[in-house]
Amino acid sequence: MRQFFILRHGQTLFNAEQKLQGHCNSPLTEKGQHQALSVGRVLQAHLESGSYRVYSSSLGRALQTAEIVCQQLDYATDEIIADDRLKEFSLGDWEQKTLPELQATLPDLLDEADWYLQAPNSERYEQVQQRLSQWLETLPETGRFVVVSHGLTGIVLRGMLLGLDYQQVWQQDLPQDAFFKIEEGQVERIDCPLVDLETLVMPA
Repeated sequence: MRQFFILRHGQTLFNAEQKLQGHCNSPLTEKGQHQALSVGRVLQAHLESGSYRVYSSSLGRALQTAEIVCQQLDYATDEIIADDRLKEFSLGDWEQKTLPELQATLPDLLDEADWYLQAPNSERYEQVQQRLSQWLETLPETGRFVVVSHGLTGIVLRGMLLGLDYQQVWQQDLPQDAFFKIEEGQVERIDCPLVDLETLVMPA
């Protein structure tokens, strides 16, 4: 039996600026670091017994989140398995553009949940499904897996594990302060209230 704990990276500078990232990267903000710490603390309670593996997108914001989470789990950061197949959708020509900038010429842009895929030269939904399917095939048939990914790639992965159709995939949330526990086709959202940074003892 496989058990997944799927989370999105914390807030980044581009998130705060309403700027699309895709395969581009920007660092976590202070709030984003705070979110990652909080997720790590809550996740720790779900991983107290037994072994597990931590996988991360190879993009910097996901790896930064994974490292902070792993510090809370007392899991060696050099054992994080970075994988390109967990990266965010490429958003083509829209990467590093802001939402207001795009809406100035496309006022109805946000009418559809999958509006991201309108970006010229963006990665196709089927391409992301294919790379995620290839990644899933590399996993053991049993085990627990912590997966640090992205908003859009995360909902596609969750959809694949839950057997959702295309429309259902795009109705899912993209939180940065929660993670999703998926086991035997069932999902549980676990919210992670922000904790006071000053109360945390960070590793040296």
